[in-house]
Amino acid sequence: MIELDLIQTLAAGGATLFVGLALVRGVPILRRYNIPAAVVGGLLVALLITGARGADLVTFSFDTSLQASLMTAFFTAIGLSASFSLLRTGSGQALLFLALASVLAVLQNFIGIGVAVAFGESPLLGVLMSSTALAGGPATSLAFAPQFAAAGVPAAESLAIAAAMAGIVLGGLFGGPIATRLLERHALQGPQRRREAAIPSSEMVSGSRTASDEHPTAEADDDEAASVRDVLKALTIVLVAMAFGSILSGVFVKAGLTLPGYVGAMLVGSMIRNLDDATGWIKIPHGMTSNVGAVCLTLFLTIALMNLRLWELASLALPLLVNLVLQVIAVALFCGWIVFRVMGRDYDAAVMTGGFTGFMVGTTANAMAVMGTLVERFGPAPRAFLVAPIVGAFFIDFTNAIVITTFLNVFS
Repeated sequence: MIELDLIQTLAAGGATLFVGLALVRGVPILRRYNIPAAVVGGLLVALLITGARGADLVTFSFDTSLQASLMTAFFTAIGLSASFSLLRTGSGQALLFLALASVLAVLQNFIGIGVAVAFGESPLLGVLMSSTALAGGPATSLAFAPQFAAAGVPAAESLAIAAAMAGIVLGGLFGGPIATRLLERHALQGPQRRREAAIPSSEMVSGSRTASDEHPTAEADDDEAASVRDVLKALTIVLVAMAFGSILSGVFVKAGLTLPGYVGAMLVGSMIRNLDDATGWIKIPHGMTSNVGAVCLTLFLTIALMNLRLWELASLALPLLVNLVLQVIAVALFCGWIVFRVMGRDYDAAVMTGGFTGFMVGTTANAMAVMGTLVERFGPAPRAFLVAPIVGAFFIDFTNAIVITTFLNVFS
């Protein structure tokens, strides 16, 4: 067995991410459907590890102890972008998006129950492998697994985490294609594409200038020093928010609330952001905090997929596999016929469907990776990035917990 320590795991994750980037650039179908590089690279490594294990060549063990911190750092950056003034602007859209997500969570459970009953299993098995594992993700799955086990579902924890990890793969693979299909079908273009169409190609070439043409060397040095300070400041703010957030999460646990561990840090990040908006004391470098979050997100998702034990998924019961296929089909139809139309039938709405697929099948990390890939290619979608993280990272956990608890009480 080859055991990789923390630093070696991070190094492998970074290298895997760049392999994924190269594959996305070099394989047209991956680029066309905006498959995130983290998903491509991570899944490739998982496949290679599974093959090596099946051939009795070698097995790998990764140190994933930093994985939870990377996820928390990402959600902290999301909190640092949650300005109350922006939230007021997008509150109506967020409520609509939450309502749609909650309705789909209920539908997911009915699909799962139908599959479980068709195979002669307990209806609770269907609930566990549906909104608990898919809309809820690994954290919600692990939180509710003991209750399902107590209600008579065998191997509830193993089944829940396997379904959740399969959902992460599917959310990353299908979020981009679903959104891309909507963009192509409705001929929608983001700001970047519209600007490029409006500028003659000769002007784009002849009018381009490098930074060295516009600024003297001394000013460039000053800019570089300022950039380093901004990076250090952004990283410090994120770490401070995470530190106080862990204390807040401990308070939630003592109060008996079942919430993902990153919620405390995300709330503290939001408090810091709005304190800065009101006073101007901190002067948060918002671009840099977003970059810190993006780096943590890509590393988290890459390492999570690298560590995916595909041989365990391959040995799962047929009901789980059938359920996953039906759930992806249901999400695709729901996005195309309902989410896209309700959210405005425009470019931002199409990007939101990618995020919706990401967190309703996988995690919010999937949603942000998918939307990030889309906007990198087509241009900014500010409404999508305002609405999707609020719902996917926070509010859906509350409504989904109510949905899961209701089904548990009905079928126990």
